[in-house]
Amino acid sequence: MQEGVENQGRDYMENIVYTKIGDKGRTDLFDEKNVPKNHLRVEAYGTIDELNSSLGICKHYVTKKDSFARIEKIQRLLFDIGAELATQDRSILKKTITEEDTKVLEKWIDEILLKIDEPEYFILPGNNKASAYLHLSRTICRRAERVIVSLNQRESISSDLLRFINRLSDWIYSLARIEEDNYKKILF
Repeated sequence: MQEGVENQGRDYMENIVYTKIGDKGRTDLFDEKNVPKNHLRVEAYGTIDELNSSLGICKHYVTKKDSFARIEKIQRLLFDIGAELATQDRSILKKTITEEDTKVLEKWIDEILLKIDEPEYFILPGNNKASAYLHLSRTICRRAERVIVSLNQRESISSDLLRFINRLSDWIYSLARIEEDNYKKILF
């Protein structure tokens, strides 16, 4: 390979993998506003990214019909949520979370609740890999919700997004419950 072509390819990849913008602890939001890396928006979409990665593990362990496809649908929505959280000017977004997205989650939760007993006790998380990873994802989702609520106290966040994230953790909990077998009750 010619040296010039090789260098062009390498430079191209370097620009994709790192930009050097964050070397001083700052980053650009989707709408190009420059903020510190510890900004609540960055924490919020970073936690959504963590949730997306965690769900990526979950989908390879779930055993129930349609769970893999539904998790993947949620993962795609999490990219939209990340973009929404990384943008102060929502008018530039192609897709935002809607009330309909939350209704779909509620339908999925209702389908699961018809198949399991509603516990009157806590359940020790993780009696198998699917439920363990789902419970981990549920707690990441709850953390994302707390960060988003904190952000909403400073900047306006869509009520549809807030509602969706709250319901998402409920759905992940329900999914973990249907994956559990021989679960251990924690009585108080």
